[in-house]
Amino acid sequence: MITLRAGSTEAVLHARGAYLSSLRQGGRDVVLPGSVDRQTRGGMALLVPFANRVRGGVYELDGVVYELPRNAEGHAIHGLAMAMDWTLAKHGDDFAEFQLGLLHPGYPSAISCTADYRLSGSSLSVSLRVVNIGQRRAPLVVGAHPYFVVSRPWRLRAEGPLRCVAVDKIPTGELAPHEFGVEGVYDDCFLVGRDPVVLESPYSVVEVRRYNMPYIQVYTGVEGAVAVEPMSGAPDAYHNGMGLKILRPGEAAEFSFEISFRFRG
Repeated sequence: MITLRAGSTEAVLHARGAYLSSLRQGGRDVVLPGSVDRQTRGGMALLVPFANRVRGGVYELDGVVYELPRNAEGHAIHGLAMAMDWTLAKHGDDFAEFQLGLLHPGYPSAISCTADYRLSGSSLSVSLRVVNIGQRRAPLVVGAHPYFVVSRPWRLRAEGPLRCVAVDKIPTGELAPHEFGVEGVYDDCFLVGRDPVVLESPYSVVEVRRYNMPYIQVYTGVEGAVAVEPMSGAPDAYHNGMGLKILRPGEAAEFSFEISFRFRG
């Protein structure tokens, strides 16, 4: 575990999953404190090489069928990198770089992953780089799963969001116009082409800006927080193709996002 500091802002990071368990400013939580043992119930998990669900935990690429670990719903969820120990390659007072070599029987190729965190007094920037270091093509979606603390009433603002039409939380490939109102109950994915995506409440204002991550998953299943998850592709992209990137051997892909925040009152 390491702690980054920039003025009165601090972030706590762990090697397991390159996971962020805490982000605070002046003793106030920006992100709901989390546990490395339950990374998708608080803090901010990194999702690699798929984000959210893969239907049935089974997919096919280049004529080969692969099976992933399944959850209680019978789907694969939240990638493979959360359960793995990343290597802390370098760090300073306000930055850290983690690296991971990922090889799994449910994934076609070996990939190399780098996660870079950089903290300032009012923002956290995260970049992800994935390289296919194996011999087969590699399907890729990356994401992050931050839970932002809110008070009521909260509201999301985004320009022209399109909701991924879903059946049993699995997007069908269709998109429908959507307008965020005050609060709401969500476990839904949206295609949002323009930044920022803003989450505001009487407690704080959080802005998310993204590079190569045009989708967001919004989840309201944890009291006192809203998960606004930047992703490069939609849930079940291994089947529906929404945002799916196929890395050729030797090919790299880069993604990043910035979280800016300020408290109210």
